[in-house]
Amino acid sequence: MKHLKWLPVLALGASLAPPALAADPAKVLRVAFSAPETGFDMVKVHDVYSMAVGENIFDGLLTYDYLARPLKVVPNTASAMPEVSADGKVFTFKIKPGIYFADDPVFKGKRRELTAADYAYTFKRFADPKNNAPNGASYTDFIAGLDEAAKKAGKTGKFDYDTPIPGLQVQDRYTLRIVLKKPNFGFLYTVAAKDAGAVAREAIDGYNQDTLSHPVGTGPFMLKEWKPGSRIVLVANPGFRKTVFDGLPGSEPGDAEIYQALKGKSLPQVGRVEIRIIEEDQPRWLSFMNKQLDWIVVPKSAMKSALNINPDNPYDTTLRPALAKRHIRLSHTLGLDSTYAYFNLKDSVVGGYGKDRVALRRAIALAYPLKKEVIPLLYGNQAIPMQGLVPLGMVGFDPHFQGQVGYDPATANALLDEFGYKIGADGYRTRPDGAPLVIEQATQSSASDKQFNEIWQKAFDSIKIRVRFKTAKWNENLKAAYSNKLQMWSLGGSASTPDGDDFVTVFSSRSIGQGNLAGYQVAAFDKLYDASQILPDGPERQELYRKMNRLVAAQQPYILGVTRFYNELTQGYVSGFKRHPISAQAGFWRYVDVAPH
Repeated sequence: MKHLKWLPVLALGASLAPPALAADPAKVLRVAFSAPETGFDMVKVHDVYSMAVGENIFDGLLTYDYLARPLKVVPNTASAMPEVSADGKVFTFKIKPGIYFADDPVFKGKRRELTAADYAYTFKRFADPKNNAPNGASYTDFIAGLDEAAKKAGKTGKFDYDTPIPGLQVQDRYTLRIVLKKPNFGFLYTVAAKDAGAVAREAIDGYNQDTLSHPVGTGPFMLKEWKPGSRIVLVANPGFRKTVFDGLPGSEPGDAEIYQALKGKSLPQVGRVEIRIIEEDQPRWLSFMNKQLDWIVVPKSAMKSALNINPDNPYDTTLRPALAKRHIRLSHTLGLDSTYAYFNLKDSVVGGYGKDRVALRRAIALAYPLKKEVIPLLYGNQAIPMQGLVPLGMVGFDPHFQGQVGYDPATANALLDEFGYKIGADGYRTRPDGAPLVIEQATQSSASDKQFNEIWQKAFDSIKIRVRFKTAKWNENLKAAYSNKLQMWSLGGSASTPDGDDFVTVFSSRSIGQGNLAGYQVAAFDKLYDASQILPDGPERQELYRKMNRLVAAQQPYILGVTRFYNELTQGYVSGFKRHPISAQAGFWRYVDVAPH
């Protein structure tokens, strides 16, 4: 990656190219999310639903080829791949002239061109303490001077956006040089991430009190309507630059058909995307079956009626004939994601690093019936157990590491007995000091969450520990999690880059208050992680990942869950769909077409 060279292009044609006409407004793509979004200021959010919307509004310098597997980073607003220094520390980007932000009142009737300064400003926002950027460390850990500016702002209470940052050099209107303080051979993945899309300073200043509700970008769509937790509507950006599909053909089954459907087409193809938030499985499934939705991830409750599943081989899954006759299409892929239950290590009951606390967390993990109940009942046998911090299919995955503790309630009870968690007269355990032992687990109110809670209830009952479920909306739980206010919570995460750093970074102490929901703070881990960040993929880096896996497994801040298979259905009149592992929820919106039906 460090040897990529910038290739010049003719600026004249780019600057004179007219904007693309808006896609046909009669073409409407209808999708649904299973949990509510939090807003569309990409620096401030980290949930997959908000990010899905935002990646269609904002534009990064780089993006991913839609069909290419293995994944391939390609230019987006950059005119070519950047020039990269031999030491992997200096990246020079040239931005295409003639790209404009969507019309918005903050620009006072003038067309606002995208410039290199916009990306410099955007990357500075990751260091502004008031934004509490979940992914801030990806920038502050590397870009020279950015961490120092963040610390200064923490002391003064205000981030100075006008003071030059050594690592963000705007060389001219269209040239940005990024200088890192240490090598980062995966930095192009950071620049291609969904949260790296440019914002205009006028928009952030103009909507300063509510940037979550007023996204203004240069991307293919604009926010038309937002009823939080209920409905989101995007419309094609009429000023979006002329963009013709020129991706690689791809080599997987079905790619040839998709490539032919997209070849030479202007993007986006649909003029409107309507998103409904339908948290319950059954209403969401019925909406798809009644053609009120054009795309859906098959919910667990509908798997038996929709799919032929081989319980002994989750890769062997096909569409049932009844749906095939309706011309419905199935996409069956293993995601780059993980599920997990985390413990708040700052909590007085489950937290800490003493042997008794580790024993408590390990016992709960031993009582968790992942293979016995979770995978068949919650995922319909469409998942595989996580074995370490990095999911299968990503750089850094260790096929030899076995981090799952296994299901063993007998050993769990023996462990609790050994470390002083005695069973009282009421049949439930107390803490070693004799105080009551109650675990509070955050949850949501959907039917699937209730089923999950039933499994957890049985697990805790099997080791004689009281559990109390605290119910809230998913986005409310996420907000509390960032503030370390939850004792225990089960959730999942999807990759934002193809590199395992995306998953191990959440155990770095610098990510506390951001992605490190467990509040895990171990100097030995930080040392290993810091060393891994400056190495390219290879045996030396893989050995560091092995050690990080072992350390986290020994201290049990997480209970490893699964990597999920995604069974996605599209109606027969939808063409061009392919799940992208990084842009899974919405990476296809600009590519698909919807025929009259």
